[in-house]
Amino acid sequence: MQKTRLYLHEVATRDGFQNEGVFIPTDEKVALIDALSDCGYAKIEATSFTSPRAIPALRDAEEVMHRIVRKPGVEYTVLVPNVRGAERALSCGVDEINLVMSVSETHNRANLRMTRDASFEQLKAVADSVKGSELAINVSLSTVFGCPMEGDIEADDVLSWVDRYARLDVRGITLCDTTGMAYPSQVEALLKDVKTRFPSLMLTAHFHNTRGLGLANVLAAINAGIDRFDASLGGLGGCPYAPGASGNICTEELVHMLELMGYDTGVSLQHCLACSAELPRLVGHDIPSQILKAGPRLALHPAPDYVRDLEKPQVR
Repeated sequence: MQKTRLYLHEVATRDGFQNEGVFIPTDEKVALIDALSDCGYAKIEATSFTSPRAIPALRDAEEVMHRIVRKPGVEYTVLVPNVRGAERALSCGVDEINLVMSVSETHNRANLRMTRDASFEQLKAVADSVKGSELAINVSLSTVFGCPMEGDIEADDVLSWVDRYARLDVRGITLCDTTGMAYPSQVEALLKDVKTRFPSLMLTAHFHNTRGLGLANVLAAINAGIDRFDASLGGLGGCPYAPGASGNICTEELVHMLELMGYDTGVSLQHCLACSAELPRLVGHDIPSQILKAGPRLALHPAPDYVRDLEKPQVR
């Protein structure tokens, strides 16, 4: 029987690194992205073309994109906040630009310092500026499953914003659990609605593990027909506008679970773990990955010596 194919997107080098307090040297970023390119991802979010003043950790975006080795079959996407960012991305020959806004009005004002309508107009200008190019456009909608300041977000509000961007002929929409408020039944119901209403959109689910429900939400999304997922190596990342919010779901934990369940992700768990093992050195602290600490389920260990001694005949 043919395995169900799922597509994984690695976001640690953008979503993870932008939250770190240290600047990771460009050489190290390039080496890591090149290593990730050999893991089998469908897409890698390599960096962000935001103002270097706003996100100094990613101030080397152009150099990173010019120096990485592009592997055929892997898409390289970057976050772009405005027309200037799109111009910078175009000059680097990226495959896709990722535009971000929040469905929550309060979170959008806190995160982007503007109203949702102002964000839409700014991102529409970005989409208009790249028309005629081969650049794909994805829109990441934050806080679709809940806002730490507003609470629940109405499904109709989410569907309305998806519709507004679908009318701009974007290729894809990522539905983001930015602050880890999603739960499985909610995920399945909302994503079924979105998939039914917008069958032509490439839909991606983006979960955080803030309350320990990240992988459970992935399974709910699969039940809803979603086959693309963002994940972050080592579980890096988080939202600075959600107190206590931890990082994205951990790539190697996701690959491990899906592999055990018989899904085909195309991603090598062994290669992921090798990349993840470099992260504590790069970021200067421990990382959330449990698989890196414990090893895969069938990483067996030798029995203690006393067990072998018990097998020997007893002398009386």
